[in-house]
Amino acid sequence: MKYSVIIRKSKYGYDVHAPALPGCHSQGETEKEALENIKDAILTYLEMEQEELKGAKIKEVEVVLA
Repeated sequence: MKYSVIIRKSKYGYDVHAPALPGCHSQGETEKEALENIKDAILTYLEMEQEELKGAKIKEVEVVLA
């Protein structure tokens, strides 16, 4: 799977997050390191989600904007 990530230069290196996965963030001293680290963060996030969803029902709901 592919996930879009947003990467920003900071005074400490690079910050990166995956908008499709709330709370999934990482960082690195270089852009390359940050991108490698977010891969690990995404895998960990997905493993935790899979564990959390065991035995859960998944439903869709429709929301109408007024």
